[in-house]
Amino acid sequence: MAWALLTPVTPSGQTFVLLRPGYSSRHIANELQSAGVIRSARAFAIWHRIHHRRSLKAGEYLFEKTANALDIHQRLVQGDIYVHTVVIPEGYNMFEIAQAIQQAGLGSGEDFLKVAMSDTALIADVAPEAKSLEGYLFPSTYEFTRTQTMEEMASAMVKQFRQVAREIELIQTSQTQNPLAQASQGNNLQSDAQSADRQPNEAQRNDVQKNDVQKIVTLASIIEKETAVPDERPRVASVYYNRLGRKMALQADPSVIYAELLDGAYSGALHHADMQFKSAYNTYAHAGLPPGPIGNPGKTSLEAAMHPAATDYFYFVSDGNSHHRFAHGLEEHNRNVAAYRKIVNQR
Repeated sequence: MAWALLTPVTPSGQTFVLLRPGYSSRHIANELQSAGVIRSARAFAIWHRIHHRRSLKAGEYLFEKTANALDIHQRLVQGDIYVHTVVIPEGYNMFEIAQAIQQAGLGSGEDFLKVAMSDTALIADVAPEAKSLEGYLFPSTYEFTRTQTMEEMASAMVKQFRQVAREIELIQTSQTQNPLAQASQGNNLQSDAQSADRQPNEAQRNDVQKNDVQKIVTLASIIEKETAVPDERPRVASVYYNRLGRKMALQADPSVIYAELLDGAYSGALHHADMQFKSAYNTYAHAGLPPGPIGNPGKTSLEAAMHPAATDYFYFVSDGNSHHRFAHGLEEHNRNVAAYRKIVNQR
């Protein structure tokens, strides 16, 4: 007994042992012995029975250091569970998140997608029109265990969205009118040519109504995909608000990509013919916002959608150096496009 409990064991490399909820102490002991981290399951079980005042915690454990059975028992009592770190960058859509979950060894990406596409009850109180959890799986760094279900992982991401949404006052019951409501009524933000960096007008400073969360998140997801530069996002938002006010098509390339992803038709690159792709998410073919978010925006994109800059820009294009050139009219925009193509051709 003393030999089995006190003599150290050195695992053969990294050894993972998954102890699921409901396992008896005898079952746990047998799993540990089979994995080669203790010498005797019987001795381990007897020791635990003597010290049964504290239960053994279920979870996944990593054994890679020399230890005796008493050390192992103490780890299981304390619940020193191995966690998998999952990094969700801003703008990731649910397909990319599912892949990240699978690559972290937490289960099938397909299983996560099933939850993301169906478990809308998690967000129904603030976004009753949501058809999936797209847009509400907040980008952040998470630590999950293999005993957590896909539902629990999705719930953790939605919980983080709620926390941030409360911080920026996206989720509230205020009845003040918001920028999207102004745009949907055909009100242009401003028509006079002024600086792109001026302060937003009073209508743009108004807080968002609870019922408009879905629209704000949808627009924020497009903004997130269009620019990685936080300072540009309010101006990008202003372009889309101005287009909505004029009932112009948003013409956002990322929406076409998402439409094809939903249909399983995305080839990895957009071509001119793709702009005619039949989908409500195609903002070239349909004016107004798409039916829902096309990715999961971060805090600054949500804030930009809530508080756009006050500009009279209607166009923007890459400047070839990770930023964008903004234009008031089509002629100016065409010159910016030509400048961008020249830069690309010179590379």
